[in-house]
Amino acid sequence: MSAKGYGVLEPTLVEILDLVKPKNDDWVARFQVIEEFRRVVDSLQSLRGATVEPFGSFVSNLFTRWGDLDISVQLANGSFISSSGKKQRQKLLGDLTKAMRQKGGWKKLQLIRNARVPILKVESNIQNISCDISIDNLQGQMKSKLLLWINEIDTRFRDMVLLVKEWAKSCNINNPKSGTFNSYSLCLLVIFHFQTCQPAIFPPLKDIYPGNITDDLQGMRINAERLVSETCTANIARFRSDSQRAVNRSSLSELFLSFLAKFSDISSRASELGISPYTGKWEHIASNTRWLPQTYALFIEDPFERPENSARAVNKSQLARISEAIQSTRNRLMSANVNKTSALSTLVQQQTFLLLPRNQRYNAGGYQPNWQAPEHVRSPNTRRGGNHLQPTRTQTAHSYTNGRSQMAHHYPTVRPRASHPYSNVRPQIAHPSSDARPQMATSYLQVQPHYQSTMSQGYYNNSPTTGYYAPTYSNQGQQSWRPKSGR
Repeated sequence: MSAKGYGVLEPTLVEILDLVKPKNDDWVARFQVIEEFRRVVDSLQSLRGATVEPFGSFVSNLFTRWGDLDISVQLANGSFISSSGKKQRQKLLGDLTKAMRQKGGWKKLQLIRNARVPILKVESNIQNISCDISIDNLQGQMKSKLLLWINEIDTRFRDMVLLVKEWAKSCNINNPKSGTFNSYSLCLLVIFHFQTCQPAIFPPLKDIYPGNITDDLQGMRINAERLVSETCTANIARFRSDSQRAVNRSSLSELFLSFLAKFSDISSRASELGISPYTGKWEHIASNTRWLPQTYALFIEDPFERPENSARAVNKSQLARISEAIQSTRNRLMSANVNKTSALSTLVQQQTFLLLPRNQRYNAGGYQPNWQAPEHVRSPNTRRGGNHLQPTRTQTAHSYTNGRSQMAHHYPTVRPRASHPYSNVRPQIAHPSSDARPQMATSYLQVQPHYQSTMSQGYYNNSPTTGYYAPTYSNQGQQSWRPKSGR
């Protein structure tokens, strides 16, 4: 690619990031959705003592302004990790479905009973935020925090994930229902890219957490989670402090183009090779007994729940289309004629394009109310009118934008003080790239925050290696708080 091409692509990617990164209102709306859902849970006798805990891209700070919200209802089991059976989860999700219909404020309720992890899909009336609700999904919560901690190694990871997600949605290849990638698989592809670029940005994930989340989350919850956290803390600190490690200084445009180049032939390689972020290598399927028999079109091993395939939803016909979309995108961006107009039309959805100021829309090729994905990546069932996406509201009529909130790192049962009006909620802005990110508490016990200023049990800044506070434990097993050494 010519210097001119990079000169066009780099600022375009930065502009896209500015459009898709969540603003204060996006954080606030999700806090309110969580609180509204907590009220539903508290109203059910069958969920007495349960806690409401978000996870997924919201907790890992990898969500866009219109990202879904994943929520787990953790059943009461004293200090121990609860493990409900599938039938119990289905029943409890059924109870939630009825209660949410009765209470109102929710729509498009769909209970998916027979999924590997049963979930209730709903949409909140608050900014039309989509939610996936599950029961006792502690594994999902820990994976989310692991991704959050990995981001502390290099903040380009978050930028790349957001860019790849946006591009994949614009190409209609980020929808497991239609046989393409789920968002978790896309995150793992970015991790794998960072492990295999030269010089490497990330180590193999076995060097960060060598265990298996499925096996290790047993017994007392606070002890199991502390073991995972302390292991990752030490290994991430060791990797970051390695003075002999070569530093990768690639720009976002260079990383994005090399990502496309690396996976452009993924459909032809997938029959023989699987992707393992755990080892940081392409692995031969035939010699990996954990992956046999081969029943999937594409294998991307879940590094925290081996040997699960995070790309199990991808089918063969869609895999070919995925490769075609990657190749076509790379060709367009590498073209000598690339400009901002062609880059934007290749990389963003309609709702992102509509967030541009009106004058910039015209400069980028005109306002396009019937936005369509490029012909080569359009789904067969896509009707005229494009991806059928509506712009997300960026402003709300609520008056809850005049304060600050703290978010529990694991969002244990958050119960605002009775005197707290929902007119004073706003997340802390504390991120190196100046985007909104709330401070998070590490207490896994009952947390009683007041959104005005601080968590009553202490808080830190989302990082296992640079946190302001860390928990200590008395002989009586109660949790106290002290500053980390050196702070």
